[in-house]
Parts: sequence; structure tokens; C-alpha cells
Amino acid sequence: MAAGDTQIGLWSVLADGYAAEILAGCGYDWLLLDAEHGPNDLRSVLAQLQGIAAAGSLLGDRANDLSQAVVRLPQGDTALIKQYLEIGVQNLLVPMVNTAEQAAELVRAVRYPPRGVRGMGSGLGRSSRWGRLTDYVQAADDDICLVVQIETGQAVANLDKIAATEGVDGVLFGPADLAADLGYRDQRTHAEVTRTIRQGIETARRAGTPSGIMLTDVAAAHDWLSSGITFAGVGVDSSLLIRAADDLLGQFRATGPRTTGAASSY
Repeated sequence: MAAGDTQIGLWSVLADGYAAEILAGCGYDWLLLDAEHGPNDLRSVLAQLQGIAAAGSLLGDRANDLSQAVVRLPQGDTALIKQYLEIGVQNLLVPMVNTAEQAAELVRAVRYPPRGVRGMGSGLGRSSRWGRLTDYVQAADDDICLVVQIETGQAVANLDKIAATEGVDGVLFGPADLAADLGYRDQRTHAEVTRTIRQGIETARRAGTPSGIMLTDVAAAHDWLSSGITFAGVGVDSSLLIRAADDLLGQFRATGPRTTGAASSY
């Protein structure tokens, strides 16, 4: 990402280790495990990290195709960040970061003293393989990727300072929340929203910080990638499952899938 290479990701809200193992081998650059809007907690994310790791062992010569796990936290809480880092999360996405001060606190949360405030407990956790990685503490600060979400007008106004915060590795624009905050709820493609994001991409570029976006419109994703976005979430596992299941059923029922009524028997 730091090199400016295009990174294509998939959002996962199914909160299941088996599903994560399946998706991890598809070839997406990253797989986002959503603990903000998905029914995830520390234990379910752990199971998904283990599933992704297992997928790598099964890919053999194709192990380079394994998706990198990214976890979106419900909020940027220092204690919560510590817990997720200890189960082996290396890539964090934090929602609703509105100021440079918030961004700086998040950077401190993912780093050990004296550069940060992360607690010295990795020897008890999966992060250091329970102490087997004896150089973990020395290397950990540089092995964590921190991406913050820009989802409000306030965040856009402060973006120059947020993007320039040392330790912020990327900014991701959230079109839905940004549109709502700007007064265009359910109009994420409104001209004002688009203009604001385009300006934000340029602001982040001047700071030398990569920009990302999440959306499920393929044509729009290509457009944003050509406009300076370097990492994009282009789909959601639950939506893909629903669409494929609905499309299959539609081939057998002329009226399409039923949406009401009791479940039918075989």
C-alpha cells in the first residue's frame, strides 16, 4: 500500500471462521473482518484469523494469494486495540476519526513505550506466538498497519493534519456516513459527496498517505481507482451470498424469490 500498488479487498460480515477460510483463498489482497457493523467480537475474530492462517497452509505454492486480514474495530478504544493486537491482528481500520488528536492517540495505542502506550503483554498472546517470537516487541511497532476512516465533514476539514500524522498508514473514505453527515443521506453518489471525496484524495496525496474507499458498485470502484484511490473494498460477503442465492432461485421460479410467508418444505 505504501508503494502505491492497487489493493483490492472484500468486506466480510459473516463473522465465521469457516467462511473466512474460504474467502481468504480467493485472491483478494485483503479481507476486512468487520467488528463495527458485523456481529463480531474478540473470540469470533480470533476464529477468523485462524481460518485465514489455515487457508494459507492449504494453498501451497499459491500462498502468496492469501488475503491479508484487516479488522475494523467498533471504536478506537486503547484497551480494545490492545486486545485485538494480542490475538494477532496486524492491520487495523478504525471508524469515525475526526481529528489529528484522535489519530495520534490511535498511533500511540498500537505502539509500545516509549513511542506509545501499548501494554507489555505479548508473551501471553497469539501475537508473539506465546513468546516463541522472541523479537516480537522489537519489530511490532513497524509491523502494524493503521488505517483511519474519514466519514464526516469535520474529518474532511481536518484531513490535512490527520493524513500527516506519523503512524497513520492510510485513510479510508466512507461514502455512506459522509453523505449522511453532509446532509445527503442515502445519496452517497451526490455531486457534493463525490467532490468532497475527490478533494480528500488530493489532500491525502499531498501528505503522502494512501487513500481507500468502500463501495459495491464495480463501475464506481474502477472510477475511484482511476481517480487516485489505491485500496478499495469492492464487495461484501453477505451481499454476494444473497445475490448468488437469489439469482439461482430465480432460474427456477419465474416470479423470483419469495420475500414473505412461511418457509416452504422440500
